[in-house]
Amino acid sequence: MNPDKRRKPRRSTQVLIFLALIVINSLLARFGVIAYEVGPGVSSFYLSVAFMIAFALWFGAWGAISAYIGCVLGAGFGFVPFGVNLYWSLADLWQVLIPLVAFKRFGADVGLRRKKDFLVFMAFGWILNNIIGAAWGTCMLAVGGAAPWSDVSDMFMGWLIGNLIVTITITPLLLKYVTPRIQRAGILMERYWS
Repeated sequence: MNPDKRRKPRRSTQVLIFLALIVINSLLARFGVIAYEVGPGVSSFYLSVAFMIAFALWFGAWGAISAYIGCVLGAGFGFVPFGVNLYWSLADLWQVLIPLVAFKRFGADVGLRRKKDFLVFMAFGWILNNIIGAAWGTCMLAVGGAAPWSDVSDMFMGWLIGNLIVTITITPLLLKYVTPRIQRAGILMERYWS
C-alpha cells in the first residue's frame, strides 16, 4: 500500500490503544518483577521490554509514554519508593525511545524488511537501549537510596543480560510478523504522534 494513502488512526483509537498499552505494560512488568526479581523493581527476565519496544515502534510516542507509565505502575509501584520510582522508571522510557528515534532518524522499516532495518534494530533496539536502560535504572536505585551502591553491578548485569535475551528472542519476531497486521489495520503510526 502506498504510504501516502494509508489511513491515519483516529484520535479516539489512539487513546484506546494508549490505555491498552499501559495495562499490558503494567501487567507484564509486574509479572517480571514478582517472578524474577534481582533488586527492587529489577527483573532478570523482564518480558515487558520486548513488547514495549515493539509498541513504541508501532505506536510512536504513545507507545513510549505507555512504557514509562507501565514501569511506574507495574515494576516500581510497591517495590521502589514513589519519588525514586518517578525518575527510576525513565529507564524503560530510554529503552524504547532510543530505538524509536533511531528508526525514524535512519528511515528503518519497523517490519525489518531489509538488512539495514535489522542492523538499526540490533544497534539501537537491542544493545544501546538496554545498556543505557540498565545503567540508568540501577544507578537511580542507588542514587535514590532504594538499593546500596554495592548491589549496582549485580543488578546491572541481571537487568542487562535478561533484557538482551528477551529482546533478541521476542522483539524481532513481533516486528517481522505482527507489523503487517498493524499496518493492514491502519493503526501503525508513521510519525511520533500520528
